[in-house]
Amino acid sequence: MTPTDHQTSQTTDQTTLQTLLASIRPADAAAMTSARERQAQLTKPAGALGLLEDLSVRLAGVFGTDRPHPRGVAVIVAAGDHGVVAEGVSAYPPEVTAAMVAGFTASTPSGMGGAAVNVIARTVGAKVYVADVGVNAELPTHPALENLKVRMGTRNLRLERAMTADETLQAILAGSDLAGRAIAEGADLLVPGEMGIGNTTPASAVTARMLGASVASVTGRGTGVDDATLARKRQVISAALDRDASHAGDPLGVMADLGGLEIAFMLGVMLRAASERRAIVLDGFVEGSAALVGVALAPELRDYLFPAGQCAETGHAAQLAHLGLTPMFDLGLRLGEGTGGVLAAPMLLSAAATLREMQTFAEASVPDRE
Repeated sequence: MTPTDHQTSQTTDQTTLQTLLASIRPADAAAMTSARERQAQLTKPAGALGLLEDLSVRLAGVFGTDRPHPRGVAVIVAAGDHGVVAEGVSAYPPEVTAAMVAGFTASTPSGMGGAAVNVIARTVGAKVYVADVGVNAELPTHPALENLKVRMGTRNLRLERAMTADETLQAILAGSDLAGRAIAEGADLLVPGEMGIGNTTPASAVTARMLGASVASVTGRGTGVDDATLARKRQVISAALDRDASHAGDPLGVMADLGGLEIAFMLGVMLRAASERRAIVLDGFVEGSAALVGVALAPELRDYLFPAGQCAETGHAAQLAHLGLTPMFDLGLRLGEGTGGVLAAPMLLSAAATLREMQTFAEASVPDRE
């Protein structure tokens, strides 16, 4: 590719992203008002379904009707490696990323994949998409693996920007494209998921920058590192922030400076889902870092975000508080892969079903409250 061709391609990508951002509209206020009115008439005491009632109203806003009927569930697992693992911030070696991708796509007696996300997805009827966006290895061709590699892992964020602006755009648009395909294939609930050894380090760095929070308050043990490794991890993130190469007013700059290829990819999944008025089920902390950048770019994105559970990773609660979102459960999860999001999908489908299919007091000929 000549310099002119590269510049043209980059300009096209920037235009595509701006068009995507501009297409995200707020949730349908009229549908939510109608849904609240319908909730008040259903055959149950007011508020008896708790959070499900709030979820059903929000789903009405996403799908533009007071009787939302979301059906297909897709989890899109993006895999990428991180140069910062050279700093000793993880309990596992980087080779595990490639090995886990193989596990996601392996043939098992029960179906495709033997990882937690595959097993849970099969149980609840969700479809799994797996994408290599930045694994630091040449993975064998596989019909169940999307080869969308931007580069062989990120650079070491302690020393330099993790990605160029162009690489960040490529990863975002790759996520958008795969999300578009999942939607075309029937997905109404999209779960962005990730696999990348060391990725809680960039997620913590992005979160600290976007929230203006202390490193200690948003940096936890990730894969279960010991005290010495946790201290080193926090020092590495502090050093990355001290490079002062990005600021919260430039969210894409923060993603390029401190993020990861799979994190940028998940951002693209979220933006595309919102642009096509589909619900986004957030898994945990790494996904939350992508959501922080996404809402900074397009505030209306928040209307489409449904956090599954508050994960055990330090900093996730701060992300959710900043976004003004309430998690559905707290199971102490910290696996990633989109597992929590897939677990939450039946709750969202059930919330929609209560609003859509329950009878009102009048329909059921049941006496209402005095």
